[in-house]
Amino acid sequence: MTSTSSVEFNGQVVVISGAATGIGKASAQLIAARGATVIALDFNAAALNELSKELSLAANQSHVCDISSQDQIDKAISAILKDHGKIDALVNTAGIVGPSNTVVEDVNWSDFEKVLQVNLYGAIWLTQAVIPSMKDKKYGRIVHLASIAGKEGNPGLSPYNTSKAGMIGFVKGVAKEIAPHGVVINALAPAVISTPMNSNTSEETLKYMISRIPMGRVGQPEEVAEIVAFMASKACSFTTGFTFDASGGRATY
Repeated sequence: MTSTSSVEFNGQVVVISGAATGIGKASAQLIAARGATVIALDFNAAALNELSKELSLAANQSHVCDISSQDQIDKAISAILKDHGKIDALVNTAGIVGPSNTVVEDVNWSDFEKVLQVNLYGAIWLTQAVIPSMKDKKYGRIVHLASIAGKEGNPGLSPYNTSKAGMIGFVKGVAKEIAPHGVVINALAPAVISTPMNSNTSEETLKYMISRIPMGRVGQPEEVAEIVAFMASKACSFTTGFTFDASGGRATY
């Protein structure tokens, strides 16, 4: 049986990217409530400031960071390791939808590339930045927010589908590399969730996505945060390279 202490985070340093809104914020609130020293990363300085006030984060517990920049990621992770000495868990929830309701031949390459830079390259760079210190400590948890779009594909969302499918493939391979070092990496594939990220998604695309969910509704950030918190905890000890589900029944595989 899982002991309560294995899902708690007392004495642990947990870095959360995309922490200022949506699933990232719900995860930060929950993981902080379970005792972690949460370090929040986000490119939205105003929202990050609000979160810092709400969770009473110290100055060295929040960093304005655009994860489409490898340089910004490396600087932030280096600063965190210098200040806190370790990173027990990384939760990466930062992401953008990009062009929606747009057929593939109409997508501008610069828009396609931006989605890949944030959603896929950002995940890769964050993972590369945290693995060495986790290997040294022989412990680590890495959580990446993928999407049902990465499993099934949604029409009109080719950049997003590609970025999330790439992330799932990345996680599978890296898991096998780092398993002998006590480091666990998993992805989570939510269906559509009620977050600011979806505020620009077209009505058409949202309708399509909800129609595919047997529960007939969008998910809430708090529902996803419960799974994220488990994935980032000591309790997630014998599952790696896996894509967890939060899809209201849309994906049962």
